[in-house]
Amino acid sequence: MIEALRQLRMETYDLIIIGSGPAGQRAAIQGAKSGKRVALIERREVVGGTCINSGTIPSKTMREAVLHLSGFLYQSIYGVSYRVKEKITMADLAFRVQHVIKTETDVTLAQLTRNGIEVLTGCASFVDSTHLRVDSSRGMSDCEARVIIIATGTKPATSPKVPINGRTIINSDQILQTPNIPKTLIVVGGGVIGVEYASMFAALGVRVILVEKRPRLLEFADAEIVEALSYHLRDSRVTMRLNEEVKSVEEMPDGTVVANLESKKKISGDALLFAVGRQGNVDELNLAACGIEADERGRIPVDSEFRTRQPNIYAAGDVIGFPSLASVSMEQGRLAAAHALGLPVHSNSAVYPYGIYTIPEISFIGKTEEQLTDEDVPYEVGVAYYREIARGQIRGDTTGRLKLIFHRETKELLGVHIIGEGASEILHIGQAVMILKGTVEYFVDTVFNYPTLAECYKAAAFNGLNKLARF
Repeated sequence: MIEALRQLRMETYDLIIIGSGPAGQRAAIQGAKSGKRVALIERREVVGGTCINSGTIPSKTMREAVLHLSGFLYQSIYGVSYRVKEKITMADLAFRVQHVIKTETDVTLAQLTRNGIEVLTGCASFVDSTHLRVDSSRGMSDCEARVIIIATGTKPATSPKVPINGRTIINSDQILQTPNIPKTLIVVGGGVIGVEYASMFAALGVRVILVEKRPRLLEFADAEIVEALSYHLRDSRVTMRLNEEVKSVEEMPDGTVVANLESKKKISGDALLFAVGRQGNVDELNLAACGIEADERGRIPVDSEFRTRQPNIYAAGDVIGFPSLASVSMEQGRLAAAHALGLPVHSNSAVYPYGIYTIPEISFIGKTEEQLTDEDVPYEVGVAYYREIARGQIRGDTTGRLKLIFHRETKELLGVHIIGEGASEILHIGQAVMILKGTVEYFVDTVFNYPTLAECYKAAAFNGLNKLARF
């Protein structure tokens, strides 16, 4: 093996990262900022990974295009027939998406170049724990490093029950490749991806049937907020088939798709989106060569410092599993590089925010009512409704709400849960207060710009404290 390595061109680095998504990018920059020679290996011809090219950025850009072109946000003011564009096509949505993708890849590449990070294009695989082979259309090369970080992300999970054909039966990476917007869409999977796309297509007027084997959507989110989301989905003519599981899927001669459920039900649609989780991108890494094993879903186990069972190899981002959020992956990449290089670093995962870009969007931080109840923590809740806030009326969003959860005795803020437009932005006000161990009284004593959605914090704080005053 050593002789074979010598025959190939060998480059030596201090740190090598596999994957240029959010985790890989931040890990590489952290390494470069500390004065190390860093290489980043990306199998695509463009950087950014799934996040920029087929996942987070495309889906969120598509959401903005849907909201704008459909006039969805202003139908409560101008009527349900209001549209910016009457006949919306997939080409209309793809046009905006491709523009943003191009800009984001350019920005990412410029950032990597500016920090002196060498980008190697090709498919990486382990030769041993410190050597990697990079196979590309231009040939094969080898490289070595004392520290290696795996940040290869994920790909859509597959099932023998669902024959993906890229046309009428698709996964989330193929959304923009579909030629037409279907009149009826079957969405299999009630997780983040499935619910996000279900709400987008519903906003376009598509009849959506959402199939989920669990009794509720988004089980990790606050039950009241999810209940509100479920109401809005049904109000947008989404049919939810909960506690149902797909037995098989078949494409019919007329081009339609039929999903056969375990309960003997049959669901017919023009297209089917299979969004039941994602699988770690580890198949081509040859992990056995470095003594690492992934689980059945391709996830790589790591410790609290993101170190794998091989001491010099770390992993970060979606490839290590939950929560699989781009924002968290960025932080994990930074932390993994810092730990690997022995740099002082601190981060508190208890105050990481969650953003779910459904229509309406959901964002939250901290504990849910269900968690606090299980932990026997005495708490109180304060709620503010967008419809009672001037900015909510101005924006045409009269369905949103903000919910504060705080300790009954100390009044310390324990959780913030928001549903409505702008939720993922205004959540950060609550995040700052939580990080600084602030109390709900902070919002009472603070003046917010008027009119803004941030005023919801003050209204919710008064609502919650007024409940305590009754005792």
